[in-house]
Amino acid sequence: MNLQQFRFVRETIRRDFNLTEAARMLYTSQPGVSKAIIEFEDELGVKIFERHGKRIKGLTKPGLAVSQVIDRIMREVDNLKKVSDEFARRDEGGLVIACTHTQARYLLPRVIPAFRKQFPKVHLSLAEGSPSQLAEMVLHEQADLAIATESLALTPGLATLPCYTWEHTVVVRPDHELAELKSSEAKRLTLEQLAAYPIVTYDRAFTGRSTIDEVFASQSIHPDIVLEAIDADVIKTYVDVGLGIGIIAGVAYDPRRDTGLIGLPVGHLFGTHTTRVGVKAGVFLRDYVYTFIEMLAPALTRNVVAKAVQGQTAD
Repeated sequence: MNLQQFRFVRETIRRDFNLTEAARMLYTSQPGVSKAIIEFEDELGVKIFERHGKRIKGLTKPGLAVSQVIDRIMREVDNLKKVSDEFARRDEGGLVIACTHTQARYLLPRVIPAFRKQFPKVHLSLAEGSPSQLAEMVLHEQADLAIATESLALTPGLATLPCYTWEHTVVVRPDHELAELKSSEAKRLTLEQLAAYPIVTYDRAFTGRSTIDEVFASQSIHPDIVLEAIDADVIKTYVDVGLGIGIIAGVAYDPRRDTGLIGLPVGHLFGTHTTRVGVKAGVFLRDYVYTFIEMLAPALTRNVVAKAVQGQTAD
């Protein structure tokens, strides 16, 4: 058996058992992948994949166990490469950050300039998507870390840590009647008051939207959500043109920048949320990855992150 066979098996699983796609991703031929997998199964003496004719349909029970071993082996092979890079090119390399638009637009501009100043030879890339997509990017090693509110902590294979907490904010135009509320009155806003207006808010996969739906449903209130979007900038744009009131993450509202809108904190209605940073469990992290995470949240020291990556409870 050899690493090439391991790669073929792993990529076939990643591509939903599509041998053509697996071959394309590995820059080889589909018959070559199929032949190597069959030879590997013969050598092991077990069938890894369930087949229907020539098509692979899924993993057998022993195939599931084999795939888990292959994942561990390939993770350690990747770790060896990272160790080599760490000592040969300590302050050089790449860092792919998987994040939602909210993190890319409002959190990372506070961190990336300082990181670039410290590590000018590290090439940074932002990969945006939904929280579930971000988790998959990290699991499949298409990104080094992910930052999101939903899904990360619930994803097997990820080590996640709390980055910061936030609450929702309602945004309205200055001429809207809610804009006239005093600070003390805004803190007493009710779900019924919000539901009296058309609402523009996040798509169901993003930024605490599930909590918004759950809170309204718990009171048997059916809000008129007239538009869903994946980022706060779009929501604020449509609030500005009069489509309705907006419900966004508090971090996305800045009164100095959003001069055409009024923000009303509604944490008392929708609670406090935690944005998390996640990496693949068991991986070797370059020094500059630890530094980047600590820049995101100073409490996430190298020791804390390293313990989480190895599946230990940090102090």
